[in-house]
Amino acid sequence: MSTIQILKDNGELANFERAKLIASLSKSGASDSVVEKIVTEIEFLLFNGITTKEIYKKAFEKLKNHARPTAARYNLKKGILEFGPTGFPFEIFVGELLKHQGYSVKIGVITQGFCVQHELDVVAEKDNNHFMIECKFHSSFNTKCSVKIPLYIQSRFLDIEKQWVKQPGHEHKFHQGWVVNNTRFSKDAIQYAECMGLKLLGWDYPKNGSLKDLISTTGLYPITCLSTLKKSEKQALLHKNIVLCKQLCDNPTILNQVGIEQIKHKKILEEGHALCSSLL
Repeated sequence: MSTIQILKDNGELANFERAKLIASLSKSGASDSVVEKIVTEIEFLLFNGITTKEIYKKAFEKLKNHARPTAARYNLKKGILEFGPTGFPFEIFVGELLKHQGYSVKIGVITQGFCVQHELDVVAEKDNNHFMIECKFHSSFNTKCSVKIPLYIQSRFLDIEKQWVKQPGHEHKFHQGWVVNNTRFSKDAIQYAECMGLKLLGWDYPKNGSLKDLISTTGLYPITCLSTLKKSEKQALLHKNIVLCKQLCDNPTILNQVGIEQIKHKKILEEGHALCSSLL
């Protein structure tokens, strides 16, 4: 087919690349035959100036017709954005990811630094490691985490670390500050963090072990990915601090508690269990 120019999220034009669409669909778990069918159908719908969002929406709708769990995986990026508007569910979600890796986790901790008191999003401990974790949630994927954020977080961490090492048993522990971001980091943010030893975890950073990698490898998908739930139903679950499909699988009665019609429960749980099936 002739070259089609698509409009990216950042406003730039780029050539449509069939291979990229194939790769994104394949990562969702769709079979090769389904991927080929969808990509071929999408190609017939392309026109110069079509946005990446429109392509994603068309592909998502077609995936839903084949297999909802596959569509849910493909919906991961958008699902994370639905943790808004406050972003507090994102903090809980990060805590759950860490718990699954064996960390002891506390959310919303008030702690005394050497100079001033601080409110921390997440504090995590494992073995001889002690981490101060700040979660930066953005409701638009176009918003990057600038260098101002790691600069600010590192200064807070240094004040807290100075107090932590005075605690019994902490003088020989490894302490580190983290910034977890649901979108991307600017180049300056990455450069500063690497220089200062501050850990960054973003949608696609670091290259191996990014947020999307962590979710897909653990199978800890957010409920906001589920195509069987309406937006209002997702918000009702988030309000009760239910952020993972696994939580629904482990406690299906929560669907009754938030007023979701009984007739929908089976489809919701089938989709949720299909996503949970990849749990390590």
